[in-house]
Amino acid sequence: MDQGSPPPCDGIGIVEFLQGKNYFITGATGFLGKALVEKMLRGIPDVGKLFLLIKGKDKEATTKRLKSEIINAEVFKILKAIHGSSYEAFMMSKLVPVCGDVCAANLGIDADTTNEIAKEIDVIINSAAKTTWDTRYDVAININTKGPARVLEFGKKCKKLGLFLHVSSAYVNGTRQGVFFEKPFCLEPRTARRDTITSKAQEISVPFLDINAEIKLASVAVESIDRNADRIMRDLGMERTVLKSITTGCANRARIHGWCSTYEMTKAMGEMLIDSMRSSIPTVIIRPSLIESTYREPFPGWIQGYKVPILAAYGQGQLPGFVGDPDTIADTVPMDMVVNATLTALAKHGIDGKPELHVYHVATSVANPHSFKDAFNYAYDYFSSSPLLDSKGKKIAIRPMKFLVTMDSFTDFIKNEVGQRSGLTPDDNVYMSDPKRYLRMQVACFETVHRFMRIANLYKPYMFYKGRFDVTNTKRLIEDMSSEERKKFNFDIESINWEHYIKRVHIPGVRKHLLRQPPAAKL
Repeated sequence: MDQGSPPPCDGIGIVEFLQGKNYFITGATGFLGKALVEKMLRGIPDVGKLFLLIKGKDKEATTKRLKSEIINAEVFKILKAIHGSSYEAFMMSKLVPVCGDVCAANLGIDADTTNEIAKEIDVIINSAAKTTWDTRYDVAININTKGPARVLEFGKKCKKLGLFLHVSSAYVNGTRQGVFFEKPFCLEPRTARRDTITSKAQEISVPFLDINAEIKLASVAVESIDRNADRIMRDLGMERTVLKSITTGCANRARIHGWCSTYEMTKAMGEMLIDSMRSSIPTVIIRPSLIESTYREPFPGWIQGYKVPILAAYGQGQLPGFVGDPDTIADTVPMDMVVNATLTALAKHGIDGKPELHVYHVATSVANPHSFKDAFNYAYDYFSSSPLLDSKGKKIAIRPMKFLVTMDSFTDFIKNEVGQRSGLTPDDNVYMSDPKRYLRMQVACFETVHRFMRIANLYKPYMFYKGRFDVTNTKRLIEDMSSEERKKFNFDIESINWEHYIKRVHIPGVRKHLLRQPPAAKL
């Protein structure tokens, strides 16, 4: 990024503000949450207590999750090396598991615990979210829309609360084309999504969005399932049909209202509720783009997830082609830069203490863009020289990624690919010799094609996405930092070398932490 004039000698005072304070954090067992907790414990001497909201049936269960999913997580290995034999004692002295749930009233926290911890909390960080793009509408609304509102309501009981920080998504800006500025959404009577987001984005006409009506719709839908639970359980096919209709129908609602997915729409509605109910609480909203593995901290390439990323699927030979425009910008950002920007913005506005709402994009499409074509070319270079291994230990050969510009062309392509790989060809004699085996092969091919089609439909809006995320506010944060702060809390996205990051950091990290394959020889 353009660093501008030399930074002030004392900078923002990030460490000075953050140390000694107590924090209430949701989503701490997730990818971002763990990285955030790790940096706070490692990078802020004398940080106060971190109260972590963890879902569990009781305190014993939440403590068990704290130890297994956080304290024993690989991302904390640097901290473990620093503290040695006193590591667990240090962690237990700083981390306080709070049994609760963002989907419950008062976050599911009992009255005594509420009264006890409300006296101590200085800052709230809400990173809990349901990030699956095609999540059921009722689930997504409960977590992504009503969840932040519940956390903010809980925050109003905290007498010392100095700031509320909410982690959102850059993609809440929706399906329009152009540059989106770092401005909040507004929730006003008889207005649709109010277009204060940017003056450079293409305007689109969208129906009026009534958040209360959307919440009620989700509630009615889930109640309908509950009322017919016995009948549905007798007919599993009907259960799948009902659940699919809720998911698919409400994903279409998102597109009608100007968003690509249920996830984006419900996250945007969560932002609107925060703005409408925050009162005089200083508030920060962080909007990262697609978060990938760490660039440097606490070590390069750390990633967590339950799904194999597209680049890894490509390296496994499972994704020979994909639907999309190869020149579309792949707006990704390393996790540690999101964490550092979050802590910097938190300190900046915690010190200011003004009852305002500030928005920050942590994204690369404007400041340091790279395309999907670039990403897959780098991946091809990597996997060609350092191939992954199949289940039998054999090297997997790949071809350059083929981009298809329509769903019809992608469907034809993938059907042909799956058919060839399975050995199910039009002139195959399997049918005559073994009809049952032929039928099994047909079913397997159909299921594989269906899976690819589902993935393609989910990713399609992003593979043709023309939105760009302005980072003016984020760049100003860097300008306010001292030289020492810039080193310790680096989020200079312009410094990212994409070829180096993808080939030497990200894919090796995915290979190690998600695929559990041995490291490749150095490129």
